[in-house]
Amino acid sequence: MEHGFIKVAAVTPSGKVADTVYNRQQIISGMEEAFLKGAKIIVFPELCISGYTCEDLFFQEKLLSSCMEQLHLIVSHTKGRDALLFVGLPLEYGGKLYNVAAAICNGRLLAFIPKMNIPSYGEFYETRHFYPGKGLVGSISFDGETVPVGSDILFKAEGMEGLVVGCEICEDIWVPDSPGISHAMAGADVIVNLSASSETIGKDGYRRMLVEAASAKLICGYVYCSAGEGESTQDLVFGGHNIIAENGTVLGEARRFTNETIYGDIDIDRLRMERRRMNTFEVKENAPYLWIPFTLKREETVLERSFPALPFVPADTGERERRCEEILSIQSMGLKKRLAHTGCNSVVIGVSGGLDSTLALLVAARSMDLLGIERKQIRAVTMPCFGTTDRTYENACKLAKILGASLEEVRIGEAVKTHFRDIGQNPDDHDVVYENAQARERTQVLMDIANRENGLVVGTGDMSELALGWATYNGDHMSMYGVNAGVPKTLVRHLVRYYADTCRNKELQKVLLDVLDTPVSPELLPPVEGEIAQRTEDLVGPYELHDFFLYYMLRCGFPPAKIYRIARMSFAGQYEDEVILKWLKTFYRRFFSQQFKRSCLPDGPKVGSVALSPRGDLRMPSDACVGVWMQELEGL
Repeated sequence: MEHGFIKVAAVTPSGKVADTVYNRQQIISGMEEAFLKGAKIIVFPELCISGYTCEDLFFQEKLLSSCMEQLHLIVSHTKGRDALLFVGLPLEYGGKLYNVAAAICNGRLLAFIPKMNIPSYGEFYETRHFYPGKGLVGSISFDGETVPVGSDILFKAEGMEGLVVGCEICEDIWVPDSPGISHAMAGADVIVNLSASSETIGKDGYRRMLVEAASAKLICGYVYCSAGEGESTQDLVFGGHNIIAENGTVLGEARRFTNETIYGDIDIDRLRMERRRMNTFEVKENAPYLWIPFTLKREETVLERSFPALPFVPADTGERERRCEEILSIQSMGLKKRLAHTGCNSVVIGVSGGLDSTLALLVAARSMDLLGIERKQIRAVTMPCFGTTDRTYENACKLAKILGASLEEVRIGEAVKTHFRDIGQNPDDHDVVYENAQARERTQVLMDIANRENGLVVGTGDMSELALGWATYNGDHMSMYGVNAGVPKTLVRHLVRYYADTCRNKELQKVLLDVLDTPVSPELLPPVEGEIAQRTEDLVGPYELHDFFLYYMLRCGFPPAKIYRIARMSFAGQYEDEVILKWLKTFYRRFFSQQFKRSCLPDGPKVGSVALSPRGDLRMPSDACVGVWMQELEGL
């Protein structure tokens, strides 16, 4: 459970109908494999000791007693094993037969949990054999101990904050009021499901959807384990379709018809954070549940799950293209509404030939098209100064002309020099004053042109720059509507790439590709031999690292040590550990110290699950201290 991760397993052993000895041997074999892999929660299929398809053999005393004999051997085999296991079998109790899951830990049988919803439709006729377990409360004697039998039971790990496990069986997830809902509302953050779900055409997709939806709605980890090869094929085939999900995301899925064991690393701390964040998720602490403690060793989980190095950018090409189109639509619709509401008939954009202003210009073009306003009402203003290179200047001009915007050039060098004389700044001193004076002069020019044209200044700064405070206060930090405020730098690049790939204009595509190939720079320092002298990522660090840090800090609530751990995994072979740690420290220092810039941001559309608007997702005091976060980093 180090950093909140716990490894879980869904094990579908091969089986033989009514051969309890063989099934016990296969269950133990599957256990051993899962133990060796470090699984701490191990789930087997419904009725796996007997087989699900025993039909009227369930009425045979011999089958029932043999199942209990094999359960004794399974429980005994787990002694000294550090895991919580769930195994399915039929159980006679109070003159009724129940389909139950046996919960086992370290040589002890903890409880029997009955299936609550017994289907008798289609190919299922379980009510012929089994009684519904809803509301059942009782106990039996097992190995000299009193073992609870009941539907409202949860298992709580001692010494591990937040690990609470609930159990349901097969049909229970298919009904409107599934037991998992009550379990989660009582505090369970992991739900296990022992299942025997037969295969029909398209059923796998529906099954996956159910598990994904249950884990998302309940903000939990969900371990679904289904029967596979070995069940009777008299009328049905079982595919062993095991699924592990976490908060709406599938962490592992078995290939059907293979009896495959799958593993997943569920992040309990992430689930707890999501429940804290979502204030409409209310845990009923006084729910009438029996809480059964169990003990696991606290140790570092060897992670098999991966964390995308570009969390804001879908890896799948098709999904990435859909995401890009959706974001461009959100940005352009936001600007469209603002223009319509204010009665402005033009927009003013400072174009530099860089990525951010290029994206803003593309968005503005879409917005004007949606409003039915000629694109010449886009005032694209280029403002060359001390650091401008021919490459970026020419790209800015070409983009404006190709898109049909009105291009205006205002050379600000003399105005900045006059300002230097006014304040006594040495123009040979290339300090922060030298840089920021240019940015503020550009903003003044844009604002005044906007007044002249009855227009709005469209901001170009992106979310990554806002996170780092890489913006000049009351310079490029300010605008009348910031279309890129919700878009991180790594995604800006893909949006421009998507536009280049889909614009059907070879001339525009050529310019966009050259913009993509240009180093990110504010161009506030004089060029060296005509080339950009000031590369942003050399100064503040790689944006792909900062976007990674930003996502897992804000969206997932991970502490610094956990972010460092997963960053080392995600960027292995790309960045040395000490480089990642260096920029992670930079990220935290800048994120906290620069909040004052974000506290007065212009309006702009939220496009994803992470946003920095002081009126929306991030309510953070400008003078919050970073000390406790840095203290953790210093200990790494």
